[in-house]
Amino acid sequence: MEKFLLFFEGMATWQKLAWVIGVMGLCWIAEGSIPLVAHRYKKWRHAATNFVFLGTTLLINVLFGLLTVGAFALISREEIGLLFLVDLPIWVELLISLMVFDFVAQFGVHYLLHKVSWMWRFHMVHHSDTKVDVTSGTRHHPGDYMLREVFALAAAFIAGAPLAFYLFYRIVTVFFTYTTHANITVPSWVDRTLGLLFITPNMHKFHHHWERPWTDSNFGNIFSIWDRLFGTLVVDDPKKVKYGLDVLEDSTSDNIAYQFKIPFDKRIKTDY
Repeated sequence: MEKFLLFFEGMATWQKLAWVIGVMGLCWIAEGSIPLVAHRYKKWRHAATNFVFLGTTLLINVLFGLLTVGAFALISREEIGLLFLVDLPIWVELLISLMVFDFVAQFGVHYLLHKVSWMWRFHMVHHSDTKVDVTSGTRHHPGDYMLREVFALAAAFIAGAPLAFYLFYRIVTVFFTYTTHANITVPSWVDRTLGLLFITPNMHKFHHHWERPWTDSNFGNIFSIWDRLFGTLVVDDPKKVKYGLDVLEDSTSDNIAYQFKIPFDKRIKTDY
């Protein structure tokens, strides 16, 4: 198990990028074979918009890199966090860390991104996509993504997780982010079964509905237990979902300049 985790700690940049490209590529292929809905759009044009945001995300990852390494060095040296209070098998500690990261750095910050007005303005960019597919998972305004990074570091201090656990969590997150946004058909019985524990493609689609209350549901990324515990889970036919936001014009979805300005345009209503 330790060797397995050390692999993630020693992953080269090209291996991490290969994982991102590999998961996205497989979902892209599946979208062409078993689509959930027939999007009428130019797929590469739509992807180009979302890949611009992927570029800013990768840049932020680089900028946060040194901060992250320093944070985990501090955690280890000062023995900060829950895991330093117990002595458990490594796989149990990994599971605990994964759950803390998912609760704080995914469900928790995601809930706040919807409920705090100025945070929602940044997150609106993610929801403005009117043709949700695998590339939508990369669509985060830099302000949105930086907030997520801050919460991820906070989760590390709470858990007392080593760097290897954090990197494993990031790899798992990439998988769930892309598969849950992918425009793919999943048999209902498979989706329901997996959904007892995990966030599934059908489940996440309701989060991208164009108006509340569905928009304010299914906040989880890996585990569905948080939405079950806090009463934010919605399960229904994903083909009922209409993508986008009711306060934005659909025609602006692929206007990159407009999307970057959304958080600062006070003319846009936030309903808060």
